[in-house]
Amino acid sequence: MHFNSARLELAMYRRRLTARALAALADVTVVSLSQIKTGKQVPQEATVKRIAAALDYPEEFFYGNDVDALPAETVSFRSLSSITQKEQNAAIAAGSIAYLVSDWLHSRYSLPQPKLIDASPERDPATAARVLRQAWGLGEKPIANLIKLLEAKGIRVFSLAENTKNVDAFSCWRNDEPFIFLNTFKTTERSRFDAAHELGHLVLHKHGGSNQGPQAESEANAFASSFLMPRADVISEMPRVQSLRQILHGKKRWGVSAAALTYRLHKLGLITDWQYRTFNIQIRTNFGSSEPDSMVRETSTLWKMVLEDLWAQKLTRADIARELNIPHEELENLLFGLTASTDQPPQKTGKPIFSIV
Repeated sequence: MHFNSARLELAMYRRRLTARALAALADVTVVSLSQIKTGKQVPQEATVKRIAAALDYPEEFFYGNDVDALPAETVSFRSLSSITQKEQNAAIAAGSIAYLVSDWLHSRYSLPQPKLIDASPERDPATAARVLRQAWGLGEKPIANLIKLLEAKGIRVFSLAENTKNVDAFSCWRNDEPFIFLNTFKTTERSRFDAAHELGHLVLHKHGGSNQGPQAESEANAFASSFLMPRADVISEMPRVQSLRQILHGKKRWGVSAAALTYRLHKLGLITDWQYRTFNIQIRTNFGSSEPDSMVRETSTLWKMVLEDLWAQKLTRADIARELNIPHEELENLLFGLTASTDQPPQKTGKPIFSIV
């Protein structure tokens, strides 16, 4: 086995440690650590032990094969203006850990194949949303569980349990496999919109240039709005809106925030400029930053079934982490908010969306 310097850099990104900080923690000179990072020096076993302890990673992690990296230019971040480089590097590194977990899943289970359209040549968000709904057989009906839908259509959904408000959500393609990473600390309604927003990036910006910047964000927002709140359904259900109470009732149908539905109604010409301003003031005054009558959090159907199968084999998430030689907390972070928080016997789910290899 050979020490893998790329994995050292990955662990440093996850811990947001500079070479100088890690060198001090591991009792290694900065020069030596720099040479280890660049592959010019093979560390002794005692040195690896100290580095692993300082990073709180299993020693075995540093002797694994190369891990696919997420090219920064292909990753769509929602808040590039406020995210620091350390935060961005840590989140991207979390994506690499997710790749390891995804490969582990593929080795054990037959997962749904991606079923996405490529709308990048046209780049019209509303049209793309309508075409994707047709391709997925959704018609105009509301989406009850968006995470379940995404997983069933071959999109790998993971959590971003980063300790910062600046990391919102992002998405990327790994070859022909789509990934979405969500901030699961948000309300269900906002997390659903984030997921639809990232779905928009995957559909609109796979081959059509950059998926970063104001225009790409605006297109992804428009896609999410059209995808979650189809024009015909909204017009049919809410042709005349005269009170905030109607909006609070209507938002439950589409599983969106009151603010998102208000915006959609305005864009569709169902409320006037004056009503739009009035309703937004009422929402802020009455509810502040909280979401009125928020939905129950959506969870992963795929992971429920995986954990159910593992439980039958007397295996837990800690066993997955040990098999992958990653810290247990890294796996927990990727599943945070998508599954139960502890290794408890999972409840039976319905019809499986994957098969066991």
